[in-house]
This record gives sequence, C-alpha cells and structure tokens, in this order.
Amino acid sequence: MGKLIIDGNSVYEVDEECLKKRRIPPECKVQEALERQALHEQNGKQKQKGGR
Repeated sequence: MGKLIIDGNSVYEVDEECLKKRRIPPECKVQEALERQALHEQNGKQKQKGGR
C-alpha cells in the first residue's frame, strides 16, 4: 500500500514496501517529505489530546 505525501505544491506517492528494500537517493527528497509528514501527523495527534 502506498502513502501520499503532500509537500506544498508537490505530491509524492510512496511505496513503503519498496522503501524498506531500497535506499532512496537524497536528491529525490522523499525521505525528507516522509519525515515532515510524520512530524505533522504527530503534532496533530498531540493537539487532539490537548483538547484543541
């Protein structure tokens, strides 16, 4: 199953199984986008727990 990453005007579809098997070149910036998305999701969950 893939994961969509929305980064500004860019949209990435990431095959997580493929990422586990391969190293993605840094110039693709997919890893950076995944980390930003995970941080964004984590911050959203923390805000929900805080009642906001």
